[in-house]
Amino acid sequence: MEPEQNANTVPNVDLTRQAETKKKVDLVVKGIFFFLALLCASVIIFVVVFVLVKGIQPFITEYHSAIGDGKGTQDFGKFFTNTTWNGGEFNHGAGYLILNTLYITLFSLIISIPVSILTALLITRIAPKPVASVFQTGIELLASIPSVIFGLFGMGIITSIVNAFANAVGYQTAGGSSMLSGVLVLAMMSIPTMTSMSITAMKSVNPSLINASLALGASKSQTDFKIVIKDAQSGIFAGIILGIGRALGEATAMQMVIGNATGGPTWNPLDTSATLTTQMLMGIGEATPGTMGYDIRFSAGILLMIVILLVDVVLNSAKDSIYAKSVGQPNNALMARLYRRFFPEGIIKSLKRKEAIENGRQ
Repeated sequence: MEPEQNANTVPNVDLTRQAETKKKVDLVVKGIFFFLALLCASVIIFVVVFVLVKGIQPFITEYHSAIGDGKGTQDFGKFFTNTTWNGGEFNHGAGYLILNTLYITLFSLIISIPVSILTALLITRIAPKPVASVFQTGIELLASIPSVIFGLFGMGIITSIVNAFANAVGYQTAGGSSMLSGVLVLAMMSIPTMTSMSITAMKSVNPSLINASLALGASKSQTDFKIVIKDAQSGIFAGIILGIGRALGEATAMQMVIGNATGGPTWNPLDTSATLTTQMLMGIGEATPGTMGYDIRFSAGILLMIVILLVDVVLNSAKDSIYAKSVGQPNNALMARLYRRFFPEGIIKSLKRKEAIENGRQ
C-alpha cells in the first residue's frame, strides 16, 4: 500500500508547486503594473505641483525689474480684471483670455459637432464598405497630423479665405489672421477625434434595434437619426469631450493664425484674438527664467488647468445625466447631486406651489 500512496502523493506535490509558482508570478506581474501606474501618476502629480508652485510665485514674491531698479509683485485681482496681457512689467491680465478661450472653443464646436456626427453616420450607415473604409482611413490620418501642419495650412489657405471674405464685406483684417481663422483650424483639428469616437459608438449599436425599427415601418433615415444616433449618444458625447479637450489645449496652430492680440476680450470673429495657450507660448523664448514675464505664464497655466477641469466635470456630468435619462435610471451625476444637495426637492416643490398661488391671485 505504501508504494501506491507515494505514487499518488508525487502529482499532488507537483500541483502544489505549480500553484505556488503561479502565485509568485502573479505577484511579480502585479508589482510591475503597480509600479508603472505609480510612475505615470507621479509624473502627472509632479507636473501639476511644479506648475502650481511656479504659478503662485508672481503673487507672493517680489521680482526685480528687468528694465530698471524697481521691484514689484502681480496683483491677484488685477490678474483677472485687466483687459491687456502686459499692462506693465508687474501688471498682467488673463481674465479676458479665459473668455476668449471659451468663446473660440464654443464657436468651433458649432462647426465640428454636426460635421463629426454626420461624417460618422455616413461611414457607418450610408457609404458602401469600400468607400467607408477609405473615409475612415482618411479620418485616422487626419487625427495623426501634427498641430503645426494644421497651423501651416491655416496660414496658407484659411487666412487667405478669411481675408477675401472680410474684404467682400468691407472689413479690414490683419491679413486674414483672426478669431475666425482660429475657429476654423480648431474645428479641423477636433473633427477627427470626435468622428473616430462617434464611429466606434455607432458601430456598437445593437443590430436588433435597427432591424426592429425597420420592421416597424421606419425609414432608413428615421432609423439612423432616431435609433442609431440616440443609442450611440453616450459614446458620441465622450468624443465631443475629447475634442473639446484638444481645442482648449491647442497652442501652436492657434498662434499661427489667430493674430495674437494683446488685449480683449474679442467678440468680432474678424478681429485678432488670443487664448490662454497662445499667450503662454508667445514670447516664452525671450522671457528670462526667474523674472515676472517668465513665471506669469505658469499662472496662466494654472487658469488653463482649472478651466479644463471644470469643463470636463460639467460635460461628464451632462453625459451621465443624458445616459441615465435614456435608460430610465436615477440621475446620480455630480452636477445633479450638487443640485439636489443645495436645492432639495421639498424646497423646489414649495417654491413652485408658492408661484402657482401667486399666479392664481393675479
